[in-house]
Amino acid sequence: MTAETHPSPERRSVIEIRTRTLPEAWERSVVATWQDGDAFRTEYDKPGDPPSRDAVARLVVEQPMAEPRIHRAIPCGLADLEIYRQEVLFGVHDNWICPEEGHWEYTYHERLFAYKVPGVGVINQMEKVIAKLAEAPHTRRAQAVTWQAWQDIGISDPACLQRLWFRVFDDRQLDMHSSMRSNDAFKAAFMNMYAFTDLQRWVAERLSERMGRPIAVGRYIHSADSYHIYGSYFAEFERFLKLIASKSLEERTLSTADVRDHFDDGRVTLFNGAQSDIPLPEEHLLRLYREIPASRRGELNPTQLERIRGAIRPAT
Repeated sequence: MTAETHPSPERRSVIEIRTRTLPEAWERSVVATWQDGDAFRTEYDKPGDPPSRDAVARLVVEQPMAEPRIHRAIPCGLADLEIYRQEVLFGVHDNWICPEEGHWEYTYHERLFAYKVPGVGVINQMEKVIAKLAEAPHTRRAQAVTWQAWQDIGISDPACLQRLWFRVFDDRQLDMHSSMRSNDAFKAAFMNMYAFTDLQRWVAERLSERMGRPIAVGRYIHSADSYHIYGSYFAEFERFLKLIASKSLEERTLSTADVRDHFDDGRVTLFNGAQSDIPLPEEHLLRLYREIPASRRGELNPTQLERIRGAIRPAT
């Protein structure tokens, strides 16, 4: 018995973007999704919301660490961007994971660095990736996954990132590919790509140490099965389109050096525990203290400072 066939509507919703820098790739990808995405309902729609615009996306960024690295029009604040980077790279919110008390069900850092398998234990996938690359830089096996098949399809907010894959090109550049099952193109994708490429840099540095020679950051490829713009914020996205149409690329982007004060705002927010009553572990407090410029330490919460007093030099 064969399935009945019907004429299919035209679908243009597979987009491929290739650029030198991260903000160019993100901007071009969201515009292409708006122009060519298919109409899809989502599980998050409210009554009256129009269907989302949805595409299969593949973004190739040839020099992900090249400046400018930041787009001015990202919906999140710059301090929030730094907080998210710290969440992915260092796990500053891993202690928010407690679904039985209504808290988070996972973080990407937890799934990548402390992947829990019932009956097996905890696996540091990133350490295994680095060890495998040091053994065979050309391997096709250096990957880390986030999906937990025994539970994730039924939880309320399953991981969007599915897999990170690494390989060393030309024996000197670390390429990384990320695979997303679902990606909010406008409100999440830039934050994801920014943090993931910083993780790529971190792996390249650890691999350089392990191999005793420089391994640079190579190409980054970001793939999403559903790269979407939600109907609930179409009006906001239309304002974004007007903004980018009125400014040059130089006016639409920022270099890392331009936003250091904003990133320090994010670090101070984390140190002071302003986001949650859940205490930040002391290891993160100490690292953040060292990252925050001396000129900003007067803003730090005395209670938090007292927790690490024995590990820092007395103020001078």
